[in-house]
Amino acid sequence: MARVRVTRRVHFSAAHRLGREDWSQERNLRTFGECARTNWHGHNYELDVTVAGSVDPDLGFVMDLKDLKQLAEERVAAELDHRNLNVDVPWLGDLNPTTENLVVAIWRRLAGALPDGVTLERLVLWETPRNYVEFTGEGLE
Repeated sequence: MARVRVTRRVHFSAAHRLGREDWSQERNLRTFGECARTNWHGHNYELDVTVAGSVDPDLGFVMDLKDLKQLAEERVAAELDHRNLNVDVPWLGDLNPTTENLVVAIWRRLAGALPDGVTLERLVLWETPRNYVEFTGEGLE
């Protein structure tokens, strides 16, 4: 049976600060540059969520995009939008909120919440219009 991928994009704005608590501020600034400043900074993130599965013969969908949008907005965007990623999001814990770490955490939020027969295939998290990270779940237990 044909396997098809579908993608939905959601948006959220969030602040963060990169750095390690066990490092000095000087070392954090050397390593993370302006992103380590103590007064935070923000991004307007875009998240592309790609799922895959067989096309339902009755509906013609892999997954209704309305349902995918709702899932991504409820489990990710609503939890992150207008939040400080370092202090306001319990499921991020004490994670250094780089875009790479964030996309892996988002994967964990979404992967187990999809309908039967639908799998999470790829996330693309845009930090800026020119910078993004991509994750396919590779290496997760």
